[in-house]
Amino acid sequence: MGRAGLTTERLTLAGAELADEVGFDQVTVSAVARRFDVKVASLYSHLKSSQDLRTRIALLALEELADRAADALAGRAGKGALTALADVYRDYAREHPGRYAAAQLRLDPQTAAASAGGRHAQLTRALLRGYDLSEPDQTHAVRLLGSVFHGYVSLEMGGGFSHSAPDTQETWSRVLDALDVLLRNWPAPDGTTR
Repeated sequence: MGRAGLTTERLTLAGAELADEVGFDQVTVSAVARRFDVKVASLYSHLKSSQDLRTRIALLALEELADRAADALAGRAGKGALTALADVYRDYAREHPGRYAAAQLRLDPQTAAASAGGRHAQLTRALLRGYDLSEPDQTHAVRLLGSVFHGYVSLEMGGGFSHSAPDTQETWSRVLDALDVLLRNWPAPDGTTR
């Protein structure tokens, strides 16, 4: 029986908060036990290992991101939807840097299939319907958007843009403008535009 008041959900949330404070790579069962001032052994009735904890944090982050994305995309299409989705990822990473890092954790296929990760792809595909892309171009575009959003956010959070002007918000807006133009003029396999 676990210590009164401790649940898997509460420990996962505490681990997510810790990740935001000190970095996802620093989250362990021992660190969470210290947060609750309990012995590590008392947490093993709720968590199998530090990897189990990290996986649970990743699943939480994916769920939170998917919920935010769904809310942001509601009633939007085209560039409005593109900007809304992009801003969800950027804002979440700024607010929850450890959880955002957790969302990048590689999950085993069974866990990934049961996660909110699939919702992310579905939401991106819903956004792309406004650009009239068919397969396989839709899959290419999903990968492009994920790469640009994650790449920009990772570089920005790592200080990669802090050494020069213009302001990163201005660049972000221009990147989204460029993505919108690209998606509206998606190249055909022969290099011509639609």
